[in-house]
Amino acid sequence: MGGLLEELIHKLCTLPGIGPKTAERLAHHLVRRSEEDVRDLADVLVRAVEGLQPCSVCARVDEQNPCSICADPRRDRALVCVVETSRDLEALEAVGEFRGVYHVLGGRVAPAEGVGLRDLNTESLVARVRRGEVREVVLATNATFEGEATAAMLARALDGAGAPTPLRLTRIARGIPSGGEIVHMNAAILGEALRGRGAFPHPGAGTGDAERADT
Repeated sequence: MGGLLEELIHKLCTLPGIGPKTAERLAHHLVRRSEEDVRDLADVLVRAVEGLQPCSVCARVDEQNPCSICADPRRDRALVCVVETSRDLEALEAVGEFRGVYHVLGGRVAPAEGVGLRDLNTESLVARVRRGEVREVVLATNATFEGEATAAMLARALDGAGAPTPLRLTRIARGIPSGGEIVHMNAAILGEALRGRGAFPHPGAGTGDAERADT
């Protein structure tokens, strides 16, 4: 194998979650499609790259900046739900339970991969807390080992941010099973998780019973 086909497979391998076997299968599928179909796909990709951008407030990917959620005057800007990715945000938003705004970290803490809290999109969130713009932060990172570690580290950072007004830290409820990821949950599970979120213990505090909070 060589030439254009090998180059196409190599480019497909650079996409997240696409290994050599999957890339080869996709490449052979694409070359069997009509030229019109492939050009349409290429056109959408180019327009998406040119037209989509991260929101300057929450980092959600959207066609406008600020994004449609941050720009919506009906949303409660003092209630911020923190998620790992834009995909997690869209999964939660589709439930229709949450009326606050979001903040996308762009990943999770992963020491084995050299990713710390400073490598994530946290500075703008801390700045909002310091300005007294936020009443409650809902920590909605995934219920994985890395997600829990991210929530704990972010809670410490926010607790020490020096907010001028009391800040409430909550964690989405265990409607999401341990090891589960938000994007794979159905609407019923996500709705229960948002409605039953509990207070996230401040650093040094005992765990106790989680305090329930209403959206």
